[in-house]
Amino acid sequence: MKFIDEASITVQSGDGGNGCVSFRREKYVPRGGPNGGDGGKGGDVLFETTLRMHTLYSFNFKRHFRAERGKHGRGKNQSGKSGKDLIIFVPPGTLVKEAETGRVLKEFVRSSESFLVARGGRGGLGNQHFASPRKRAPRYAQEGQPGQTLSLKLELKLLADVGIIGLPNAGKSTLVSKLSSARPKVADYPFTTLTPTLGVVEPQETDPFVIADIPGLIEGAHRGVGLGTRFLRHVERSQFLLHLIDLSSVPSEDPLSPYHTVNQELRQFSPALGRKPQVIALNKVDKPGTHAVAEKLRNALQPLNPDVWVISAITGEGLERLRDHLAGLVEKVRQAEFDKIEVTTQVQGSTVHG
Repeated sequence: MKFIDEASITVQSGDGGNGCVSFRREKYVPRGGPNGGDGGKGGDVLFETTLRMHTLYSFNFKRHFRAERGKHGRGKNQSGKSGKDLIIFVPPGTLVKEAETGRVLKEFVRSSESFLVARGGRGGLGNQHFASPRKRAPRYAQEGQPGQTLSLKLELKLLADVGIIGLPNAGKSTLVSKLSSARPKVADYPFTTLTPTLGVVEPQETDPFVIADIPGLIEGAHRGVGLGTRFLRHVERSQFLLHLIDLSSVPSEDPLSPYHTVNQELRQFSPALGRKPQVIALNKVDKPGTHAVAEKLRNALQPLNPDVWVISAITGEGLERLRDHLAGLVEKVRQAEFDKIEVTTQVQGSTVHG
């Protein structure tokens, strides 16, 4: 299935049904009163997340969504049936935005979340509601209210514990394929990865965690060069970043330039993304002459970020230690989040009982 992470759609909630103009017509009641029923409410449009979807691919084929309108009222005080609600399923990580303004209406982060985006129109009142001592036979009823029509933009942000970043051809896809069961396209030339890839890493001692491989960043990525803005958002929700640097292409005159180039793009895209914790992995130590480069670069990086690992994604050198290190970091973050939830729950409980 093709990976699609953006879609533009139109949604329309159901119109309300019209109220009915009707009068009692019985054998012994020649001038019966009004008995027109109310129109039914139009169906709502809701979004709901499901783990069965991983991309926005299905929205390539259907872009207009409309809920059912309410039925009209009938005589004998019979109200029209409400229109069925329309549920649009999206994968977790989806942002729902107003197409014109870009305002975020909802950001989905969990499975089975639901959000009402367009409320159905109210049904019109039947003529029974307009009878009065002065006007006992009203010959009018209310029309149903129209539904809402919204133009929306959907954007998908992958949900991963660790986001892998780096310049093109740094070996990200190879690393994902070695650490997880994911099988992204791997080749020794830039821009092999054209779509983000998720992989599940299963350490022996801790719970599994998810890593995201995004296409290589180039200068100007924060402005959309090389589709940078479309890909950078996929690591925004990651707990921390794994910054992969290709030892075989580190310039001798400025060994820190690959590190600074990527981090500058992160900061300019989002200050919060630029502050996200990073683990640095110096890759391709299997190539000739790279051990000396690794030592030089590690020393240069120490004042900036001491969390540096030397690996070879091809031969597997250093991968087991790196995997265990990443698993430990993920576990600490999860424990901190759990402790925070526990404290919040305890505070809320004491407030209620107090």
